[in-house]
Amino acid sequence: MNRTLKLFTVSALAAGIAACGGGSSGSDATGTVSFGITDAPATDLSNVTVAFTEIRLKPTDGDWISFPLEGFETVNMLDLQGGVSEPLITDQEVPAGEYSQIRLIVDTENSFVKRSDTGDTEFSLAVPSGEQSGLKLQGDFIVAADTSTSFTIDFDVRKAVVDPQGEALANFMLRPALRLVNNLEVGAIAGSVDESTVIQVQCADNDPAYDGMVYVYQGSDATVGDLGSENEPLLTAPVAFDEEASEYNYTAAFLVEGEYTVSYTCDPDDNEVADEELEFLDTRNVTVTAGSEATANFGTE
Repeated sequence: MNRTLKLFTVSALAAGIAACGGGSSGSDATGTVSFGITDAPATDLSNVTVAFTEIRLKPTDGDWISFPLEGFETVNMLDLQGGVSEPLITDQEVPAGEYSQIRLIVDTENSFVKRSDTGDTEFSLAVPSGEQSGLKLQGDFIVAADTSTSFTIDFDVRKAVVDPQGEALANFMLRPALRLVNNLEVGAIAGSVDESTVIQVQCADNDPAYDGMVYVYQGSDATVGDLGSENEPLLTAPVAFDEEASEYNYTAAFLVEGEYTVSYTCDPDDNEVADEELEFLDTRNVTVTAGSEATANFGTE
């Protein structure tokens, strides 16, 4: 498999969605599918390697279809951010029609986590039923006859990786946090954060290497909240200093076309603690159009 990282100029991310396409006119009709994987980032982890060994697709009226995967024991999921995706399978022929489930099988022996404050120390990563039934993604999608369709699976590390305090099974545990999108139906949001906003007291009180996060919520004028709350974001995008541009930038990729609310915060957010009172410093409404990148800057008019 060609495992070269691909940078998508369009992107996709949404919960339980249906990927569109034409229907099948006969039981022997086939189409081809491609699946890639991307990541919404964590803040205090330096490496999250999840060794995927197999992807399984479930036709609504048929048996599971399986494709072996190789090489993912060397892929740091944190490298797959800001519109970057790694191919899982490419142009594989499958029966045309409706599909209802996807499963990613994981080799837990070769999966691990590294924290930024512990150097190269590896921590084990447990995946309940990861090697049997795998990580499950529910949601209908369609493979159109005689066409090629590409999807992206968002593997949300920031929501998925938890530290099970007191658990003897593993240092960290992986819970399902997957979303699927059709690559033809998506766009992105990108922009900058004014330097005076980044370096103010709220950010300085945290890790000096942490420049904050942009939280993305579905719908205009959405109620903002932290991870795990009733108003948790669809995804978060890290803010980082771009030396070439001499500014703080972010990219929120893989967003289905529609209306969004975006907000910037310097506060750290524990994904295991709901209803933390984060201070959001700036909030904007943004319209995402498929195939294009919308702009939302913070701290500037």
